[in-house]
Amino acid sequence: MRRSVQFQSPEQVEAGAAGARGGSTRQQETLRTEFGFELPRGYVDESGTVHRTGVMRLATARDELVPLRDDRVRENSAYLSVVLISRVVTRIGTVEDIHPGVIEDLFASDLAFLQDFYRRINAEGHTRAAVTCPSCDEEFAVNLAGGRLGES
Repeated sequence: MRRSVQFQSPEQVEAGAAGARGGSTRQQETLRTEFGFELPRGYVDESGTVHRTGVMRLATARDELVPLRDDRVRENSAYLSVVLISRVVTRIGTVEDIHPGVIEDLFASDLAFLQDFYRRINAEGHTRAAVTCPSCDEEFAVNLAGGRLGES
């Protein structure tokens, strides 16, 4: 299920009302709630198929609270990220039933990627990262959401 939420500032609400009254209108802003990604290695399902692309949605307060009641998390706090990531990843390749068992089966590098991706889209609001070229020390931004190798 793909969702987009629209929000308006007080100025936009007033502009919209003015538009309804025959005045000028401003374009509404759209809040992006889903972000595509590409795993560094990929999830290997039971049949051996590798799935690399996926979708993560923004987390809600409930997404962060519910895992705290999970017995696995109470026994081992490190399991919190597995449960949390399984709640916000909506698809990996053609796999749409994402549960903690799927996240457990990811390679460690893919789990680390998703943890960082989660932090970026939920805390920072974007998927870009500042990097420095090790050869020439040039600084530039890359999009962690993926794409083809070498693209940013």
